[in-house]
Amino acid sequence: MGMAARMPMNMSRPRMSTDVLTLTQWLSPSFPVGAFAYSHGLETAIQSGAITTADDLQTWLADVLENGSGRNDCILLQMAHASTAPEELKQINDTAMAFAASKERLRETQLQGAAFCQTVTAVWDQQTDDLTYPVAIGAAAARMGFDVTLTAQMYLHAFASNLISAAVRAVPLGQTEGQAVLSALTPLCKKIALNTKDATLDDLHSTAFLTDIAAMRHETLQLRIFRT
Repeated sequence: MGMAARMPMNMSRPRMSTDVLTLTQWLSPSFPVGAFAYSHGLETAIQSGAITTADDLQTWLADVLENGSGRNDCILLQMAHASTAPEELKQINDTAMAFAASKERLRETQLQGAAFCQTVTAVWDQQTDDLTYPVAIGAAAARMGFDVTLTAQMYLHAFASNLISAAVRAVPLGQTEGQAVLSALTPLCKKIALNTKDATLDDLHSTAFLTDIAAMRHETLQLRIFRT
């Protein structure tokens, strides 16, 4: 009787485990979107001296996540996941491009999105046009039947992880310090995903002005190692 009572809970576990593993694959540093080549303007902040410690990095990334492109990407991803028509998805993607704060930010989201779409089409047989990165992930996750909140949380976590990896190389910081920053930001990733689950395109905004300015200044930065 006890085992029978537990079976409904266990029946969903294999599917959820597969979803998590596939999302982990999509958002892994080894997935061929070239994420390692982008610093999202972080390189400018490091060269200017705005980020010299792990605490500086955590404060900067928390602002990006909660008040800047992280939050906006999360909304765009969830809107793409919920879209039901090609015209609606196009509007979301056009809005994502319009909200890119600089030429490099636009290139970053377009190139990563195109690479993601190409790989997902080849491996999972998903026919899709090139989309910006968060829109592409949201649309692909919907086609695979992945939970939108789980997808959004993992996207933000991977976004933060990639920027921390860039800072570990460029500041430089120790690997342990980088992992401590990521651990500290993990609850924030969950909070943002939950707080934006009912958001619409009208809720897009950014008050992380320094991060946007850093991305703009990166376009003329000399001796740079990252593409953005």
